[in-house]
Amino acid sequence: MNMNIFKMIKSASIVFLLIFISACSPIEDRDELSNSFSPDNIVLETTQATPGSNKVSIKMKTPGVTGYWDYILDQKFTDEIKDIIFPFTGEHTLTYNVTTPYISSGIDNPEYIRKTIKINITQLDTPLPAAYYALVGEDLSGKTWVFDGKGGDDKVWWAMTDPANSGAVWWNAGGTCCPPSDAGGHMTFDVTGGLNFAAYASPTASAQKGSYTFNADFSKLYIKGETNILGSVDGAGNNKEFQILELTSSKLKLWVPNASGGTGWIWVFKPQENK
Repeated sequence: MNMNIFKMIKSASIVFLLIFISACSPIEDRDELSNSFSPDNIVLETTQATPGSNKVSIKMKTPGVTGYWDYILDQKFTDEIKDIIFPFTGEHTLTYNVTTPYISSGIDNPEYIRKTIKINITQLDTPLPAAYYALVGEDLSGKTWVFDGKGGDDKVWWAMTDPANSGAVWWNAGGTCCPPSDAGGHMTFDVTGGLNFAAYASPTASAQKGSYTFNADFSKLYIKGETNILGSVDGAGNNKEFQILELTSSKLKLWVPNASGGTGWIWVFKPQENK
Protein backbone atom coordinates (compact mmCIF):
# COMPACT_ATOMS: atom_id res chain seq x y z
CA MET A 1 0.00 0.00 0.00
CA ASN A 2 2.70 2.39 0.92
CA MET A 3 4.57 1.46 -2.25
CA ASN A 4 1.52 2.27 -4.40
CA ILE A 5 1.11 5.63 -2.71
CA PHE A 6 4.78 6.38 -3.33
CA LYS A 7 4.44 5.52 -7.04
CA MET A 8 1.38 7.74 -7.36
CA ILE A 9 3.13 10.65 -5.68
CA LYS A 10 6.19 10.15 -7.92
CA SER A 11 4.09 10.07 -11.11
CA ALA A 12 2.16 13.15 -10.07
CA SER A 13 5.41 14.99 -9.35
CA ILE A 14 6.78 14.18 -12.80
CA VAL A 15 3.59 15.35 -14.50
CA PHE A 16 3.60 18.55 -12.45
CA LEU A 17 7.25 19.18 -13.33
CA LEU A 18 6.58 18.74 -17.05
CA ILE A 19 3.63 21.11 -16.86
CA PHE A 20 5.75 23.66 -14.99
CA ILE A 21 8.60 23.49 -17.53
CA SER A 22 6.14 23.83 -20.41
CA ALA A 23 4.50 26.83 -18.78
CA CYS A 24 7.83 28.55 -18.24
CA SER A 25 9.11 28.05 -21.81
CA PRO A 26 9.08 31.32 -23.82
CA ILE A 27 6.52 31.67 -26.55
CA GLU A 28 8.46 31.72 -29.83
CA ASP A 29 7.61 34.21 -32.51
CA ARG A 30 7.52 32.00 -35.53
CA ASP A 31 6.65 34.74 -38.01
CA GLU A 32 9.19 34.65 -40.84
CA LEU A 33 10.86 37.79 -42.12
CA SER A 34 9.32 38.97 -45.34
CA ASN A 35 10.35 41.55 -47.93
CA SER A 36 8.49 44.78 -48.41
CA PHE A 37 9.16 44.75 -52.15
CA SER A 38 9.88 42.52 -55.11
CA PRO A 39 12.89 43.39 -57.30
CA ASP A 40 10.84 42.57 -60.39
CA ASN A 41 8.25 45.17 -59.43
CA ILE A 42 10.59 48.14 -58.95
CA VAL A 43 9.56 50.74 -61.51
CA LEU A 44 11.96 53.36 -62.90
CA GLU A 45 10.81 56.21 -65.10
CA THR A 46 12.60 58.73 -67.30
CA THR A 47 11.02 61.79 -68.88
CA GLN A 48 12.75 63.87 -71.56
CA ALA A 49 11.73 67.48 -72.18
CA THR A 50 11.29 66.69 -75.87
CA PRO A 51 11.90 63.45 -77.79
CA GLY A 52 15.64 62.74 -77.63
CA SER A 53 16.30 65.80 -75.45
CA ASN A 54 19.34 66.15 -73.18
CA LYS A 55 17.08 67.55 -70.45
CA VAL A 56 15.93 64.52 -68.45
CA SER A 57 14.00 63.86 -65.24
CA ILE A 58 14.28 60.46 -63.52
CA LYS A 59 12.14 58.79 -60.85
CA MET A 60 11.92 55.55 -58.84
CA LYS A 61 8.17 55.00 -58.38
CA THR A 62 7.93 51.98 -56.06
CA PRO A 63 6.78 52.59 -52.43
CA GLY A 64 8.72 50.94 -49.61
CA VAL A 65 12.08 51.09 -51.37
CA THR A 66 14.99 53.40 -50.58
CA GLY A 67 18.22 53.93 -52.49
CA TYR A 68 20.12 56.31 -54.71
CA TRP A 69 20.54 57.19 -58.36
CA ASP A 70 23.81 56.91 -60.25
CA TYR A 71 23.12 58.93 -63.38
CA ILE A 72 26.65 59.12 -64.83
CA LEU A 73 27.17 62.77 -63.96
CA ASP A 74 26.64 62.31 -60.22
CA GLN A 75 25.01 60.20 -57.49
CA LYS A 76 22.11 61.37 -55.32
CA PHE A 77 20.20 59.73 -52.44
CA THR A 78 16.72 60.53 -53.65
CA ASP A 79 13.89 58.87 -55.54
CA GLU A 80 13.39 61.69 -58.03
CA ILE A 81 15.73 64.10 -59.80
CA LYS A 82 14.29 66.74 -62.08
CA ASP A 83 15.78 68.51 -65.10
CA ILE A 84 19.22 66.93 -65.38
CA ILE A 85 21.13 68.51 -68.26
CA PHE A 86 23.26 65.87 -69.95
CA PRO A 87 26.17 67.40 -71.91
CA PHE A 88 26.44 64.59 -74.47
CA THR A 89 24.42 62.55 -76.94
CA GLY A 90 24.04 58.78 -77.23
CA GLU A 91 22.32 55.91 -75.44
CA HIS A 92 23.19 55.66 -71.76
CA THR A 93 22.30 53.43 -68.82
CA LEU A 94 21.18 55.00 -65.55
CA THR A 95 21.23 52.93 -62.35
CA TYR A 96 19.10 52.96 -59.21
CA ASN A 97 20.92 51.25 -56.32
CA VAL A 98 18.46 49.87 -53.77
CA THR A 99 19.75 50.24 -50.20
CA THR A 100 16.76 48.41 -48.67
CA PRO A 101 18.12 44.84 -48.26
CA TYR A 102 16.30 42.06 -50.08
CA ILE A 103 16.08 38.71 -48.24
CA SER A 104 16.08 35.84 -50.72
CA SER A 105 17.96 33.05 -48.90
CA GLY A 106 17.86 33.88 -45.20
CA ILE A 107 18.49 36.90 -43.04
CA ASP A 108 22.24 36.29 -43.05
CA ASN A 109 22.44 36.68 -46.84
CA PRO A 110 20.76 39.96 -47.81
CA GLU A 111 20.98 41.09 -51.42
CA TYR A 112 21.29 44.68 -52.60
CA ILE A 113 19.44 45.19 -55.84
CA ARG A 114 20.45 47.39 -58.78
CA LYS A 115 17.89 48.38 -61.38
CA THR A 116 18.74 50.11 -64.64
CA ILE A 117 16.97 52.12 -67.29
CA LYS A 118 18.22 53.45 -70.62
CA ILE A 119 17.91 56.89 -72.14
CA ASN A 120 18.69 57.87 -75.71
CA ILE A 121 19.84 61.45 -76.22
CA THR A 122 19.82 62.52 -79.85
CA GLN A 123 19.94 66.29 -79.50
CA LEU A 124 21.49 68.87 -77.20
CA ASP A 125 18.46 71.15 -77.33
CA THR A 126 18.97 72.51 -73.81
CA PRO A 127 22.02 74.81 -73.66
CA LEU A 128 25.09 73.60 -71.77
CA PRO A 129 27.33 75.59 -69.41
CA ALA A 130 29.74 77.89 -71.27
CA ALA A 131 32.78 75.73 -70.46
CA TYR A 132 31.62 73.02 -72.86
CA TYR A 133 31.31 75.41 -75.79
CA ALA A 134 34.78 76.78 -75.10
CA LEU A 135 36.32 73.32 -74.86
CA VAL A 136 34.56 71.45 -77.68
CA GLY A 137 33.47 74.30 -79.97
CA GLU A 138 30.40 76.47 -80.37
CA ASP A 139 28.67 73.84 -82.49
CA LEU A 140 29.65 71.10 -79.99
CA SER A 141 31.13 69.02 -82.81
CA GLY A 142 34.52 68.59 -81.12
CA LYS A 143 37.73 70.57 -80.91
CA THR A 144 41.46 69.92 -81.23
CA TRP A 145 44.01 71.60 -78.97
CA VAL A 146 47.80 71.94 -79.26
CA PHE A 147 50.49 73.54 -77.12
CA ASP A 148 50.59 77.33 -77.39
CA GLY A 149 54.29 77.44 -78.18
CA LYS A 150 57.36 75.68 -79.50
CA GLY A 151 60.60 74.68 -77.84
CA GLY A 152 62.94 77.62 -77.25
CA ASP A 153 60.43 80.39 -78.06
CA ASP A 154 60.67 81.90 -74.54
CA LYS A 155 56.89 81.73 -74.14
CA VAL A 156 55.40 80.14 -71.03
CA TRP A 157 53.35 77.14 -72.18
CA TRP A 158 54.87 74.24 -70.21
CA ALA A 159 56.64 75.31 -67.05
CA MET A 160 57.45 74.60 -63.42
CA THR A 161 55.92 77.00 -60.90
CA ASP A 162 55.82 77.80 -57.23
CA PRO A 163 53.38 75.24 -55.73
CA ALA A 164 51.58 78.07 -53.97
CA ASN A 165 51.51 80.51 -56.90
CA SER A 166 50.72 79.59 -60.49
CA GLY A 167 52.08 82.93 -61.68
CA ALA A 168 55.55 82.43 -60.21
CA VAL A 169 57.50 80.50 -62.86
CA TRP A 170 60.53 78.69 -61.48
CA TRP A 171 61.63 77.03 -64.72
CA ASN A 172 60.29 77.75 -68.19
CA ALA A 173 61.06 74.27 -69.48
CA GLY A 174 59.06 74.35 -72.72
CA GLY A 175 60.03 77.87 -73.72
CA THR A 176 63.75 77.30 -73.21
CA CYS A 177 65.70 74.08 -73.37
CA CYS A 178 63.44 71.20 -72.57
CA PRO A 179 59.99 70.84 -74.15
CA PRO A 180 58.08 67.59 -73.49
CA SER A 181 58.49 64.67 -75.88
CA ASP A 182 54.90 65.09 -77.10
CA ALA A 183 55.18 68.84 -77.71
CA GLY A 184 54.19 68.33 -81.35
CA GLY A 185 51.10 66.30 -80.50
CA HIS A 186 47.46 67.26 -80.17
CA MET A 187 44.40 66.32 -78.12
CA THR A 188 40.68 66.34 -78.82
CA PHE A 189 37.55 66.84 -76.74
CA ASP A 190 33.99 66.08 -77.89
CA VAL A 191 30.50 65.27 -76.56
CA THR A 192 29.39 62.67 -79.11
CA GLY A 193 28.12 59.67 -77.18
CA GLY A 194 29.95 60.77 -74.04
CA LEU A 195 32.59 63.18 -72.76
CA ASN A 196 35.35 61.82 -75.00
CA PHE A 197 39.03 62.71 -74.81
CA ALA A 198 41.94 61.54 -76.95
CA ALA A 199 45.64 62.43 -76.90
CA TYR A 200 48.05 62.00 -79.81
CA ALA A 201 51.75 62.19 -78.91
CA SER A 202 52.67 63.25 -82.47
CA PRO A 203 50.92 63.99 -85.79
CA THR A 204 51.28 60.32 -86.77
CA ALA A 205 50.72 58.69 -83.36
CA SER A 206 47.72 56.54 -82.48
CA ALA A 207 45.06 57.94 -80.20
CA GLN A 208 45.24 57.29 -76.47
CA LYS A 209 41.55 57.45 -75.58
CA GLY A 210 39.78 58.27 -72.35
CA SER A 211 37.15 60.66 -71.06
CA TYR A 212 36.93 63.94 -69.18
CA THR A 213 34.67 65.77 -66.79
CA PHE A 214 34.45 69.03 -64.87
CA ASN A 215 33.70 69.67 -61.22
CA ALA A 216 30.48 71.43 -60.25
CA ASP A 217 31.76 74.99 -60.63
CA PHE A 218 33.96 74.27 -63.69
CA SER A 219 37.13 75.23 -61.87
CA LYS A 220 38.73 71.80 -62.40
CA LEU A 221 39.19 69.42 -65.32
CA TYR A 222 39.55 65.67 -64.76
CA ILE A 223 40.93 63.16 -67.26
CA LYS A 224 39.86 59.52 -66.92
CA GLY A 225 41.14 56.31 -68.46
CA GLU A 226 44.54 55.15 -69.68
CA THR A 227 45.60 58.53 -71.01
CA ASN A 228 46.33 62.11 -69.95
CA ILE A 229 46.83 65.58 -71.41
CA LEU A 230 49.94 66.39 -73.42
CA GLY A 231 53.04 67.04 -71.35
CA SER A 232 51.98 64.81 -68.46
CA VAL A 233 55.36 63.19 -67.96
CA ASP A 234 57.35 62.50 -64.81
CA GLY A 235 58.17 65.81 -63.24
CA ALA A 236 55.01 67.50 -64.50
CA GLY A 237 52.48 65.65 -62.38
CA ASN A 238 50.24 62.79 -63.43
CA ASN A 239 47.30 63.07 -61.07
CA LYS A 240 44.82 63.79 -63.89
CA GLU A 241 43.20 66.57 -61.86
CA PHE A 242 43.89 70.06 -63.19
CA GLN A 243 42.89 73.47 -61.96
CA ILE A 244 41.48 75.60 -64.77
CA LEU A 245 43.20 78.98 -64.75
CA GLU A 246 41.62 80.03 -68.05
CA LEU A 247 39.20 78.43 -70.49
CA THR A 248 38.00 80.43 -73.47
CA SER A 249 37.42 79.64 -77.11
CA SER A 250 41.06 80.55 -77.79
CA LYS A 251 42.96 79.38 -74.69
CA LEU A 252 43.08 76.48 -72.23
CA LYS A 253 45.38 77.13 -69.29
CA LEU A 254 45.77 74.39 -66.67
CA TRP A 255 47.78 74.08 -63.47
CA VAL A 256 48.58 71.60 -60.73
CA PRO A 257 50.08 72.75 -57.41
CA ASN A 258 51.37 69.28 -56.55
CA ALA A 259 53.49 68.04 -59.45
CA SER A 260 56.26 65.49 -58.87
CA GLY A 261 59.10 66.93 -56.83
CA GLY A 262 56.90 69.25 -54.79
CA THR A 263 56.47 71.97 -57.41
CA GLY A 264 53.58 73.37 -59.39
CA TRP A 265 53.26 72.89 -63.16
CA ILE A 266 51.45 74.84 -65.83
CA TRP A 267 50.16 73.98 -69.32
CA VAL A 268 48.88 76.41 -71.96
CA PHE A 269 47.04 75.19 -75.08
CA LYS A 270 45.40 76.81 -78.09
CA PRO A 271 43.00 75.49 -80.74
CA GLN A 272 44.71 73.77 -83.64
CA GLU A 273 44.52 75.85 -86.80
CA ASN A 274 42.70 74.33 -89.74
CA LYS A 275 45.12 72.98 -92.32
